[in-house]
Amino acid sequence: MDLVTSFAVLLQPLAITMTAPSFDNFVTILTGWVFARRRTLTGMLTAAGVTGKRHHAAFHRFFAQAHWSLDALGLAVFRMLEPLLDKDTIFLALDDTLARKRGLKMFGVGMHHDPLLSSRNKAITNWGHSWVVLGVVVRLPLWPERALCLPILFRMYLNHDAAERARRAYRTRPELAIEMLQVLCKHRKNRRFHLLADSAYGGQSVLCHLPANCDLTSRLVMNARLYAAPLPRKPGAKGRPRKRGVRLPTPAEMLKSRSRHLTLNIYGRRDRVRAVNAAACVYAAPSRLLRVVAVEPLVGGRERQAFYSTCTAATPQEVLTWYALRWSIEVAFHDSKQHLGFEEPQGWSRRAAERTAPVAMLLYSLIVYWFATEGHRHYKPLITSWYTKPRASFGDMLATLRRESLREQSFSWGLSGPGSQKILQALERTLALAA
Repeated sequence: MDLVTSFAVLLQPLAITMTAPSFDNFVTILTGWVFARRRTLTGMLTAAGVTGKRHHAAFHRFFAQAHWSLDALGLAVFRMLEPLLDKDTIFLALDDTLARKRGLKMFGVGMHHDPLLSSRNKAITNWGHSWVVLGVVVRLPLWPERALCLPILFRMYLNHDAAERARRAYRTRPELAIEMLQVLCKHRKNRRFHLLADSAYGGQSVLCHLPANCDLTSRLVMNARLYAAPLPRKPGAKGRPRKRGVRLPTPAEMLKSRSRHLTLNIYGRRDRVRAVNAAACVYAAPSRLLRVVAVEPLVGGRERQAFYSTCTAATPQEVLTWYALRWSIEVAFHDSKQHLGFEEPQGWSRRAAERTAPVAMLLYSLIVYWFATEGHRHYKPLITSWYTKPRASFGDMLATLRRESLREQSFSWGLSGPGSQKILQALERTLALAA
């Protein structure tokens, strides 16, 4: 089994991150990952058709022992995606997700909050790996109104028990997030980045340690203590200089004052909200001026919320629109788990556990990039009298890659003569159903 030539050519820039034998194994694994029904490593090797030709231990060693860097691979994917990114500011999305696992001796497993099973009134935990993921937000030329998040950097979070078992220092999720931001921002020092994250990554652990070329838009609690910037110190004044200015109203109190009505096109719908904004500093970061926006939805029955951005010149519409782009990383998590089996690989050692699952999300980014540059020419949308898709989903992108790979391989047989056209048509319909 081979991937279509256009996708194989796309993978070539990644070869600089590893040796030639490791890259050959990497391509074989990706081929199996695309076609396998179950994404265990042995399942991928079976789908790639290499069983009986090479020992499976060589592919297990690729994740457990081979000398290659997941960060270097992610940065190589980022360089590949740069032509699709905005020239002024590169938007980033950050969040964590749970990969459910079984087994007590697997590296890094622990009990973590399960957002899919939990409700507002009851929190449920589950056994597995917790991944902190950083991705770039892109708008494809095919659908300029649609934002997609393509993951590039990953860190496995170890809770206190898992860190103690592994004899490693405990690090919080925000600390892992700052480490990934520093890796990316140092890689492109002359570019401007803008991070979009929820309230878990909007506190002082991230806000006070942002790289110089990175901004942040996140959520704020409604009772946050806000302050004005401190006034300039008078000449000859005694005592310690003030860190904070006068106390300002909290976001909840801001909504009691005069506000503006806004209509926003976010989350695929039109929202009408009442918004109030102000320039203020939070207590934990008195030297960082923020644009704080408090909103009260006028439709839908949702609760009042507050947001902030380190871009003080931004309008309330821009802050709310930026934060809405963060949802694209949740879509990436869903598609990577449902279509690429992000939770299925069973790596037990430290390197295998830290390397195997992220490859599924890197493959997600590569498939989206291939479809945006080449695959959309071969996309055949499902058109029926009862249903018409307005645009391709990730499942359609993956099916297009499978179909074109099978089609290129099958049509290379060079069938000719009487009846060959009917054979090719029947074969193409079969390939479409198989994909």
